[in-house]
Formats: sequence, structure tokens, C-alpha cells
Amino acid sequence: MRFLLLLFIVIPVIEITVLINVGQAIGAWYTVGLVLLSAFIGVNMLRYQGLSTLARAQQRMNEGQIPGNEMVEGIVLAVGGALLLTPGFVTDVIGFLCLIPFTRQRFARLLMSRFTIVAMSHRQGGAASHDTLNQRQRPGHSDTQQSGDIIDGDFRRED
Repeated sequence: MRFLLLLFIVIPVIEITVLINVGQAIGAWYTVGLVLLSAFIGVNMLRYQGLSTLARAQQRMNEGQIPGNEMVEGIVLAVGGALLLTPGFVTDVIGFLCLIPFTRQRFARLLMSRFTIVAMSHRQGGAASHDTLNQRQRPGHSDTQQSGDIIDGDFRRED
């Protein structure tokens, strides 16, 4: 929570400082033009990358797989789009990084690893220890071996 508060205070101060410096260097109207141009280019890139990610997600669903990576990339794309629409050069740089496939996939992997750790800690009823996380990542190790809970059942598909 403190991190978000600090982020909402520090980022605008940095943006204002950069906008003032760029405005003094090239002029106020050129600075406004650059901000609008970056928003326009960003929205078009967002649309293209978003449709590409949606197509990959549909393809995975058609193959019977869960499009987890594509869903997280969609979140990164949404954040990038919001940052591109926010006036400023620093947020534009971060927003464009969210749209570039290589950096977007790295952000998505980082988020997924964070989600995994949080989910495991909530599942265990507290903070997950490092040993427990490593133990669950070993090949051949399943959750049922650790907890002893086995649920036996049958299912029938009714279409």
C-alpha cells in the first residue's frame, strides 16, 4: 500500500519535471504535440497488439488449453494503454515497454510468478516459505503428496 502511495506521488512529480524541461527546450506547443502524438501511436499499437493477443488466446482455447499467459499479457497491455493515455513522457516510455512483445512477455512472467507465490501463500493459510515453493516446483511432486488429501470421483459430460 505504501508503494502505491509513493508511486502516485513520485510519478507525477517526475512527469511534471520532465514536461517542464522538454517544454523549455523545444517549446510548449511542440511538447503538447509530442504528448498527443505518443498517445495516438500508442493507442494504435495497443489495438494491434491486443488483437494479436486475443487471437492467440482463442487459438489456445480452441486447442483445449487455458490461455493463462495471454490473459496476463492482456493485463499488461491494459496497464500499458492506460499509461500511454496518461500525459507525460515517463509514463509513455513505460507504456510502450508494455506494448513491445519481448518486454510485455517479461512483465507477464514476472506477474505470473508473483501471482503464483501469492496464491500459494493464501492456500497454505499464511506466508509461503521458500522451501515449500521450491518443493512444489520439483518435477513429480504433486499437492496431494504433500497434504494427503485425495478426492476420488467420477464425472460425466452432458452436452
